[in-house]
Amino acid sequence: MQPAVSPPHPGLEIRVADAGFAPYINDSDFSFQVRAYAEAAPGVPVAHWPVRQVTPYRKCYGIDPEEFSSYRNAPDSEIFMAYLDGQPVGHVVVSTNWNGYGHIDELAVHASARRHGVARSLLDVAQFWSRKKGLPGMMLETQNNNLGACRLYERCGYVVGGVDHLRYRGIDPQTSEVAIFWYLLFAQAPADRLA
Repeated sequence: MQPAVSPPHPGLEIRVADAGFAPYINDSDFSFQVRAYAEAAPGVPVAHWPVRQVTPYRKCYGIDPEEFSSYRNAPDSEIFMAYLDGQPVGHVVVSTNWNGYGHIDELAVHASARRHGVARSLLDVAQFWSRKKGLPGMMLETQNNNLGACRLYERCGYVVGGVDHLRYRGIDPQTSEVAIFWYLLFAQAPADRLA
């Protein structure tokens, strides 16, 4: 059974990123608590994935605002920022991937702003952007140690399209971190309705 989804915070708004993007990134805490590593499986609900508990630790993927500087207001990409009561608290970077899908290059929410519908609202805006571009769906990647994100993507209709056990071994040969690729396929109109 899926947990109830709270409506977005009434003070939440999403805007195209502006010059305040870099300062917001540098002043935010995007870390999350890792308590377990899951064994992801396509077609199996996240709640049924086997998990291996670990000693809890904080995980933070470094975010460099310059990495996406060319994505703002570009034909095949965009950055959207979330504001909660006027303060920047999250962002999503979306682009057109080489395979034609909308690609979530990055999705992050400041630790203190979670559980207010920010991530879901950012995903909704990225989906709107992808649909407006006429793309067939969306894709993103997360890891088996970020179970909160996995549950969110599942609730938003994404399905696991693949699992890569070797992706992070180049960084750390002993890692238990596994890449999980999620897809949201948009309903296609029947061929006879397209003519």
